Amino acid sequence: MGVSGVGKTTVGRLVAAELGLPFHDADALHSEASRRKMAAGIPLTEDDREPWLRTIAERMAGWAVEGGAVVACSALRRRHRDVLAAASPGDVRFVFLDADPRVVEERLAVRRGHYMPASLLDSQLATLERPGPDEAIRVDASGTPAETAGAAVAALG
Repeated sequence: MGVSGVGKTTVGRLVAAELGLPFHDADALHSEASRRKMAAGIPLTEDDREPWLRTIAERMAGWAVEGGAVVACSALRRRHRDVLAAASPGDVRFVFLDADPRVVEERLAVRRGHYMPASLLDSQLATLERPGPDEAIRVDASGTPAETAGAAVAALG
């Protein structure tokens, strides 16, 4: 979990490979209307996010039955994380990828092929409710994807 551009997809794929689990990107579950809105530089509202979060939670419940998965999702607010955690109570663990906003800005500036423009980073940072240690494992995502994934796997035990 974390803001756009912090490395959720790249790191998530590496973590999934290391753990021998399937990887899923929650961005693929956004409605077309939400994708168009973000592509136009318009931040999503909680009303936009609600059906998306429910869909992710439904899928997560199925993936848990199948043996688990690594899911990349922004999960910016505690309420978002609560919805997702309810998908498989006791089995959902969050890894908060955290990096200085300047590092994330640099990454977004060179990212290609994603509908989320760099201009929405400020709204994501404003929406972010940083999880405490009771909610998520914090991993510094300022390094390389391999370093970040290694730290995440080590923290997950």
